[in-house]
Amino acid sequence: MDALERYEPIIDDYDAFREAVARPLPSVVRVNGIKTEPERAVAALETEGVAVTRREWNDSVLEVDAAKPGNTWPYFHGWIHGQEEVSAIPAAVLDPEPGDAVWDTCAAPGSKTTQLADLLDDTGLLVANDDNLGRLSALRSNAERLGATCVAVTNDDARRFTTEGFGIDAFDAVLADVPCTCEGTIRKNADALDTVGREASLNIAALQADILRRAISLTRDGGTVVYSTCTFAPEENEGVVDRVLDDEPVELREFEVALDSSPGLTAWDGETYDDALAKTKRFYPHQNDTGGFFCAKLEVAR
Repeated sequence: MDALERYEPIIDDYDAFREAVARPLPSVVRVNGIKTEPERAVAALETEGVAVTRREWNDSVLEVDAAKPGNTWPYFHGWIHGQEEVSAIPAAVLDPEPGDAVWDTCAAPGSKTTQLADLLDDTGLLVANDDNLGRLSALRSNAERLGATCVAVTNDDARRFTTEGFGIDAFDAVLADVPCTCEGTIRKNADALDTVGREASLNIAALQADILRRAISLTRDGGTVVYSTCTFAPEENEGVVDRVLDDEPVELREFEVALDSSPGLTAWDGETYDDALAKTKRFYPHQNDTGGFFCAKLEVAR
C-alpha cells in the first residue's frame, strides 16, 4: 500500500484524486496589494506575453501561463509573488484588520507573512517567526521585495515564544501554519511521500499541538487563531485540533472559502473527534486543481 491509499475511505472521488496528484500544479501567483492592484498586475503580465486566468474566489490569485513567473518584471518589482493557490487560504481566513497585532508562528519563507501584511494594509504589527535560522534570509528578502514594512522577523521556538519586547500583552490574531508531513505538496515535490505515514504523523502531531497551544495562549480574548497544514493526515489535522479543544479556551468557527472542499472528519481509524471538527475544511487536489490543505478557524473565549 502506498502512502495515500489509507485515505481512500475519506475522499469522495478517490480515482479523480489519484489522477490529480499525478499532474503538475498550475503556475499561480498572488498580487501584492501593498504595491499594486490586480488589474495593473494582470495588464503588466499580459504586456510581458504572459496569459492570465483570474481566480473567482480571490481577486489577488492569478493562474499564469509561465513556468517561471519569477523571471518577469512584475515579480522583480514586488507586484506579484509565487504562491500555491491553497496556500493563500489560511491568511484569507484569518483576515486581520489593519492595525492589528498579528503573529505568524512558522513564517519562512514568507508567502503567508507577506499576504498578511497586505491584508493589514502594511499597518500594525506583524511578527514573523521561524525557528530555522537558515530560512530567515528568504523571509527577509521576500518582505523587502514586496514592501512589507510592518513585519518584525524573529528566530525562536514557537512553543516558547513570548510577547516580551513588542509592547503588547497579546496578539489580535495568530496564524499557526505548522510544520507537517507535507503530503499535500506531492504535485510539486516528487519526494513528498518518501517519509510519510501514520507513525510520522503521530510523531509530529505533538509539536503541532504545542505550537497551537502557544498560539492560543498569546491571543487575546475574542481573538482568532487559524491552524493549517499542507497534509492529508487526520492525525496532524483534526486529531491535533480535537486534542486542543479538550483543554484550551477556544471554540471552532465556521468560515467560507469559495472553493470546493470537504468538511473536517469527526472520526478516523477507530477514533472519534468532537462534532465541531466538521467546521474545519479539507481541500483536495482534484476539487480545485490545487495542492492539498487543511484549515481550522478558532476563536479564543476565556
